[in-house]
Amino acid sequence: MSTDKIVVDAADICCASCGIAEVDDIKMMENDACDLVKYCSDKCQQDHRPQHETMCKERVAELRDEILFRQPETSHMGECPICFLPLPLDHQKSVMQSCCGKVICHGCGYANLLREREEHVDHTCPFCRHPNPKNMEESNKNKMKRVEKNDPVAIREIGKKHYQKGEYQIAFEYLTKAADLGDASAHHHLSIMYQKGEGVEKDEKKELFHLVEAAIAGHPNARYNLAVNEERNGRCDRSIKHFIIAANLGHDGSIQALKGCYKHGDVSKEDFAGALRAHYAAVNATKSPQRGAAEKYLAQNAHRIVYNYLFRDHSLASTAQPIAPQLSKLYLLQAGPPPGR
Repeated sequence: MSTDKIVVDAADICCASCGIAEVDDIKMMENDACDLVKYCSDKCQQDHRPQHETMCKERVAELRDEILFRQPETSHMGECPICFLPLPLDHQKSVMQSCCGKVICHGCGYANLLREREEHVDHTCPFCRHPNPKNMEESNKNKMKRVEKNDPVAIREIGKKHYQKGEYQIAFEYLTKAADLGDASAHHHLSIMYQKGEGVEKDEKKELFHLVEAAIAGHPNARYNLAVNEERNGRCDRSIKHFIIAANLGHDGSIQALKGCYKHGDVSKEDFAGALRAHYAAVNATKSPQRGAAEKYLAQNAHRIVYNYLFRDHSLASTAQPIAPQLSKLYLLQAGPPPGR
C-alpha cells in the first residue's frame, strides 16, 4: 500500500484538527466547502480553519473547474419534446408555446399544420393540443398562468418582455426567479444586465457568476463570452477549453475562434480536428427531413397569413426582426419576431 493511500485513508477516518479516529460513538462531519478533510465537531472545524483555509480555497476552485470544464451532453435548448431531436441553437427555428411552455421545433409545428389541414380541425398546440391564442393578450394570459405554476421558461420570457420595454427592475426580478429555478438563458441575460448596469449596478463578479452558471447548463453563448474574458486576461489555455466545449455544442462563433487559434499555433491539429468533427455532428443532429420541409415551406409562404397561426406564440422582441417584412399587421400583433434565447 502506498503512502498516498495511507494519507487518504487517514483523512477519511480521523479528525483533521484533534486527530481522533471515527469509532462507533464518534462520527466525522464532512467539510462544507471541500472534500479534503473531516472533523469530529464544529469546534474542531473552527479551530482548524486558519490552518486549512488556503488549501480549502484551492480545492474548492479545483472542484468548481471540474464542473465548469465538463462537456455538457446537450445545449441549454435541450430536445424538442415531440420528435426528441436536439433543438437548433438558432432560436428562430423553434417556438415556445404559451399554453404549456414547451419549445417546439418548426418541423413538428409543420407536421401539426399538415394534420390540421387533413383533418379539417382548428389550430392547436402541437404538444398539448390547447387551442391557439387568438391574439397577443390571450397569449400573455397563457404565459402568466405558466408563471403562476413556476415555469422557468415562462418566467424568463415575461422578464425579457419587461426588459425590452426598458422596465429593468421588474425584468431583473423575473429573470432572477427563473435563474433560481435553473434556467440557463435567464442566467445569461442576468450576466448582460450586470455587465451593462441595466436595473442593477455594474458588477463584474456577478456577471461572471451568471456566465459560469449558464455555461455549466450548456449555454454556448455564455461559454463563448467566458472564453473571450479568459483570453482578455491572458489565460489562453482556459479560453481554448471554453471555445472547444462551445464548438462541440454546435456554436459557430466558437469554431471560428478556434480556427483563428489554430492558425496562430495556439491549438493543436488534433484538437482542432476533433472540434470540427464534434461541431459538424452537433449541427447535423438538429436536422431532419421534416425540419427541412418546414423551413422550405416557411420560406415559400412567409407572406401568407397561414404563417401567423403556425407560429403565433413568438414573444415581441425589439431586438429581433420579423422573418419576412411583408407579413401582415395581424401577424406582427399576434406573433411578433422570435425572442433571443
